[in-house]
Amino acid sequence: MAAREGSLVAAVLEHSGRLDKEHLGARVGRLSRRVEELKGEVCTMINKKYVEFLPGMRGAEDLVAQVEGLTNNIDQLKGHIENEVQRDLNVAGAEFTELKQQLERDTLVLSVLKKLQEFDTAVKEFQSALQEEQYVTAAQQLEKARSSLRVLESRKGFELKILKALGKELIVQTQNIIYHLWQEWQKLIVWKLPPSKGSSSLEAVVLSELHLHTVPPQDKDTAVPPVAAVLQALAVLGELHYKLKDFGHFLLQYILKPLILHPSLEPVSEEQPDVFILRFGSQELALDEASPMEVFDKIKLVFEVLHKYLLNVPLEQPGKGKVTLAELLGELIWEELSDCLIHNCLVKSIPTNSSKLEQYKEVIQSTEEFEKALKKMQFLKEDTTALLKYACNVNSHFANKKCQDVIMAARNLMTSEIHNTVKITPDSSVALPELPDPGSGDHLKMHRASNLHSGVVNLGSERRLSPLTLSLPTCHISSSVQQLVELAYHTLLEATASTDLCCLQLFSCVRDIFQLFCEVVPTYHRENLQKLPQLAAIHHNNCMYIAHHLLTLGHQFRYSSASVLSSMAVTFVDLVPGFRRLGVECFLAQMRVQKGEILERLSSARNFSNMDDEENYRAANKAIKQVLHQLRRLGMVWQDVLPVNVYCKAMGTLLNTALAEIVTRIVALEDISAEDADRLYSLCRIMVEEGPQVFSPLLEEDKNKKYQEEVPVYVQKWMTFKELMIVLQANLQEIVDQWADGKGPLAKEFSAAEVKSLIRALFQNTERRAAALAKIK
Repeated sequence: MAAREGSLVAAVLEHSGRLDKEHLGARVGRLSRRVEELKGEVCTMINKKYVEFLPGMRGAEDLVAQVEGLTNNIDQLKGHIENEVQRDLNVAGAEFTELKQQLERDTLVLSVLKKLQEFDTAVKEFQSALQEEQYVTAAQQLEKARSSLRVLESRKGFELKILKALGKELIVQTQNIIYHLWQEWQKLIVWKLPPSKGSSSLEAVVLSELHLHTVPPQDKDTAVPPVAAVLQALAVLGELHYKLKDFGHFLLQYILKPLILHPSLEPVSEEQPDVFILRFGSQELALDEASPMEVFDKIKLVFEVLHKYLLNVPLEQPGKGKVTLAELLGELIWEELSDCLIHNCLVKSIPTNSSKLEQYKEVIQSTEEFEKALKKMQFLKEDTTALLKYACNVNSHFANKKCQDVIMAARNLMTSEIHNTVKITPDSSVALPELPDPGSGDHLKMHRASNLHSGVVNLGSERRLSPLTLSLPTCHISSSVQQLVELAYHTLLEATASTDLCCLQLFSCVRDIFQLFCEVVPTYHRENLQKLPQLAAIHHNNCMYIAHHLLTLGHQFRYSSASVLSSMAVTFVDLVPGFRRLGVECFLAQMRVQKGEILERLSSARNFSNMDDEENYRAANKAIKQVLHQLRRLGMVWQDVLPVNVYCKAMGTLLNTALAEIVTRIVALEDISAEDADRLYSLCRIMVEEGPQVFSPLLEEDKNKKYQEEVPVYVQKWMTFKELMIVLQANLQEIVDQWADGKGPLAKEFSAAEVKSLIRALFQNTERRAAALAKIK
């Protein structure tokens, strides 16, 4: 058959000078028909092999020879046409163009047939290499077959039905080699895990073991180790990433993270003739937290043995060139590993005191050495320094950790019970840190010197103010608030000994503490502050105590050191009005509640009318006693809690509310009989006799007499109430004398209309009453 094709080409090439177009066309036609016949035979053979699975080795080889021979003939004929026939194109251009297009179509068909041949050859060589466990060769041949199939699928106009069968065959063979490679992987790398895989307890993770059946070559002439062949084959197939990802996950979960989380664990390696074993040992006496240096040494030991027996394998990665397994593994697990090291190791090692920051240089140096070791093993790239950056930024992390601890401690204090109190006196010493000398008076000397140079002379007295000047009065505050202020002092003292950045952050943290107080305490304790008068009073004192310290808190530290605070307007004075308002509003809200209860009780007195009715008198008497009982109860609750001046003002305001309501109700009466007047007088006398007794701000009864005698100072309507009692028992002339033409004591407390209304209610309409009314003006 090959000889027949050769004679055909020879006959065509005889006409080198004059070319008979018809004779050439006939021969090209025969050649095209032969190409179509050959195409059918190749497709039939491929179909039988990959679809019908019929053996045809010898026939396939004959077809391969025919394809190659026919390809050569077509190349010769194509060259002859292009070289010899070009001279006659002016005469027969259209005919020759058609012939050339026909040849191009035939050439395209032959290229498809050639790719089918290449696919078939690659699959044969793949199967042969796979049987001989030459995994790299097998994987490369399989990729060649895949490349040929892609080319065939991309040919438009040649969508052969056989391509679907070839695709299925490629999938089957790919899964076949992957299965073999994964079987080899499982033989090389064996994990022995605890029964409860999800458990992270020490008892469970200590049972984890890693067995590596990767014996290194004994000499340079030894063949490629199985582990390298398996890994390279997986890389060629694009499956290495998935397998390495699984390995990295197991390595993190069962080896690396347990070493970080459990200080008592330490890696133990054991080398045997055919296997390397990595397991855990447990120390009986171990610290609660391991130092970063110890953790780094353990992790480094694990990577050293893995690098020796597994990770130091060079690979040809598609698209990346030559890489080692360590590089690929590092890209997959380093981010998670570094995060675990930071959050479970470095974070816990951050000092809580600025005096220990100097000692942290050991951790920074150890971190640097750890990263260098990993880079040397090619586990890390040269630009990977996230761990070291975190360690070197210790000042910022110290400030963040310190601020976080301070805020958490402050919030715990704010949410603790308010009623646990301590007594504060003007001369009491609070457990605050000993503040440094503010520049040994340099600032004061400078100020005085500037005054002298400017010609300003202070001629004032040299006598000093009392030590109690501007001091906080005696009262009770929550012990948690006292601790909160101490925390603020200690934090600012820590700030003065820190770096500038840390100093500013701690200063802002202290401000945040007090701003947090204004938000947390009124919200968290809202219900108790509304219902319990004592807690409202304590909260009032707490706010005033904090505001008192905020007045000078910033100035005490401004000149305490050469820190950045000395060049700033360090002050907390802007927070003072807010704290005072917070305390006053809470206490005034409680006062409004108490006022409402007093008025509600007096509303049951039936307007103090018709006191000659026994039932009405009992109702009024009960209302009076209930009000006094409420005031006595409040007096006991606020006793020794509120400052004396605040206590007296508060009790005076509430007593004044009761007296003003009684006066308003009695003055509004239109008719008061003599018996009514006597009974109203007796009710008023109860208020006058027992009212001052509610003023007991101190625990010592003998010291309270002073404040009980000063009731008119705190109760605005006290004298008005007493004048009303006089009017209830007086005759017309006595009332006129008390008025004294608008200059008497009665005129100071009541208006003319109110006095006239009382006279009309108390006395019958007579000439004497008319005369008395005429004098009231």
